[in-house]
Amino acid sequence: GRNKTLLMIFFNSSLRTRLSTQKAAMNLGMNVMVLDVNQGAWKLETERGVVMDGDKAEHLLEAIPVMGSYCDLIGVRSFARFQDKTEDYEERVLEQFIRYSGRPVFSMEAATRHPLQSFAELPQAVPNSFAEWMNAADYDFVIAHPEGYELDPRFVGGARVEHDQRRALEGADFVYAKNWAAYADPNYGRVLSRDRDWTVDAEKMALTNDAFFMHCLPVRRNMIVTDEVIESPRSLVIPEAANREISAQVVLKRLLEGLE
Repeated sequence: GRNKTLLMIFFNSSLRTRLSTQKAAMNLGMNVMVLDVNQGAWKLETERGVVMDGDKAEHLLEAIPVMGSYCDLIGVRSFARFQDKTEDYEERVLEQFIRYSGRPVFSMEAATRHPLQSFAELPQAVPNSFAEWMNAADYDFVIAHPEGYELDPRFVGGARVEHDQRRALEGADFVYAKNWAAYADPNYGRVLSRDRDWTVDAEKMALTNDAFFMHCLPVRRNMIVTDEVIESPRSLVIPEAANREISAQVVLKRLLEGLE
């Protein structure tokens, strides 16, 4: 990575992805630039054909090739807006960077997938990516959620789907907890259930095969998981986060090799 520059662009907040990817680039000897689009930069318009008479002073179509001229690799983080499912699943922001930057681009989490997270854990973007990787790895994989929270079938694949959380937990070796919004129309992006019975606690973990607990972080304690479970010796949340540096470094190394 010596004399190569990574540009990391964040349309949304980040802690682990930002720090782990920046550290991975530094490990490879790269220069790193970080741009928080919503802080310290012009507000960017992302849609074509709009009259830019509002608070957005610059369009992505000009900004992207300018960014590409300053770097060798680009990482982009842009979440789902949950306003238009077609727009989200077309990954319009990420795809524009791929098309117009002239540089290799990787996702630091987009609307439908979070590849660096799932690569680190082999884990609406984290559940999709985790399901995709688990199915590819051919694990005995169960997806449990309240009715109405079905994932896009392309990510569910052949996984067993349960609406009874306790039944899903029976005999499990790993429990990965994650909240997500509804996928199916007309409820796309909505929160349909606030049932705290789905909180992972010690009593539910006792149904498992002394399972390890996993979460991508950040996590809302005592809503997604209790203090007792996340602080237990069977919690893997900190090693998971540490793995982010390793997975990011592998991705960056492969991209750099492609530049040679």
